[in-house]
Amino acid sequence: VQLQAFGGGLVQPGDSLKLSCAVSGFTLDDYSVGWYRQAPGEEREAVICIPNNDSVTYQLESVKGRFTITSDKSKNTKYLEMNDLRVEDTAVYYCAAGHECDQPSYMPFWGKGTLVTVSS
Repeated sequence: VQLQAFGGGLVQPGDSLKLSCAVSGFTLDDYSVGWYRQAPGEEREAVICIPNNDSVTYQLESVKGRFTITSDKSKNTKYLEMNDLRVEDTAVYYCAAGHECDQPSYMPFWGKGTLVTVSS
């Protein structure tokens, strides 16, 4: 099982950015793939995911209406579309696979993170 997140970079407040998480060794139907982030000095937190690939999406309150999680099963890739980025969104973003994806500690498989910096 492998995951690789990429697409991070330096953007300005109000910009948009799309992160990708390419997975291998399993399909997107086998596990929920969620997005997480960790800012300097902070704990890792769940940003957005769909627990157990159900219909209900978990989202961090501060990203509601701005971030969207999508997937392309043909590419075995999960995406995080981020709009109206804020300075406080600056963090290393990770994707992870598991079932109870709203709980980072319950996710057994992690990819390396990609840094998103929002700064003017």
